[in-house]
Amino acid sequence: MTVLVTGGLGYIGSHTCVALMEAGHRVVILDNLCNTSAAVAGGIQEITGTEPATYTGDVADRDMLRKIFSEQEISAVVHFAALKSAPGSVEEPLRYYRNNLAGSLTLIEEMDRAGVRRMVFSSSACVYGISGSEPIPEDAPLTPENPYGWTKAMTEQILRDLCRADGRWSAVLLRYFNPVGAHKSGLIGEVPGDRPGNLMPRIVRVAAGLDEKITVTGTDYPTPDGTGVRDYIHVVDLAEGHTAALDYACAHTGAEVFNLGRGRGVSVLELIDGFEKATGVPVPRVNMPRRPGDLAMYFADPAKAKRVLGWEARRSVEEMCADSWRFAKRWLSQ
Repeated sequence: MTVLVTGGLGYIGSHTCVALMEAGHRVVILDNLCNTSAAVAGGIQEITGTEPATYTGDVADRDMLRKIFSEQEISAVVHFAALKSAPGSVEEPLRYYRNNLAGSLTLIEEMDRAGVRRMVFSSSACVYGISGSEPIPEDAPLTPENPYGWTKAMTEQILRDLCRADGRWSAVLLRYFNPVGAHKSGLIGEVPGDRPGNLMPRIVRVAAGLDEKITVTGTDYPTPDGTGVRDYIHVVDLAEGHTAALDYACAHTGAEVFNLGRGRGVSVLELIDGFEKATGVPVPRVNMPRRPGDLAMYFADPAKAKRVLGWEARRSVEEMCADSWRFAKRWLSQ
């Protein structure tokens, strides 16, 4: 089928485009390029051998959406397009609510107008907030800690309400944890920005000599090595989860939610040490006190995705690290 992927040139979106195309689907991409580059489409083409149809524009642009739905025979939508920085959402809450909610509502309305009623929605584990138990199941309370998380939880609720009101709709809500890694070709991946908040891009910056050391915040947690434990999942595993979710959306109606994670945690030190082992590149580190609000452990219960979708994460921490570094070296050499 032909699948519209909003935010399809972003980090997770681009890998999902590859996975969808390798599964035999035709992909149409809409991206406003606010957090990526048009050059990513070339990487997708080089990997798959097929040039994806690409539109540059915003998901909140009703005229652009109508143009796409009139020019392309879209059967389903995978929706990534959103502002995604949790700290940024705290600093600019109105911008995040306007962009993420208005964009999603406009997209859903135009899908309905075009008779396209299958969506896979890119949600996030941040909808759980501070969980009281690990691993976290899908029925855990939703208590987001920041406006970004609330935009995801609210969009989920919109889709659940819509599916209850209109039995023609199908929405699969995917909550994922900590995507890392890159495509094994090194052609697409996560660009390490100047001030990344996530651990793997910070490791990559130190390995590349862009930063002197990596800061380990908190070494006295009640975990095996004292550092925080998180659920890191290879971005290609995550992308393959979206293809499984699309298959489910095409075979069912109603709204369904799934965690996508490995279901086992990796500590900060394990990821840093794993990177050094996989790449042979030293990553100097310095220990600092805990940050307020950080949790000792946070990881998924992915049993439902395995049982219902037939999907599970397969790639190792070593692969995550080696693939991240392969892409980073290529990107830094350009």
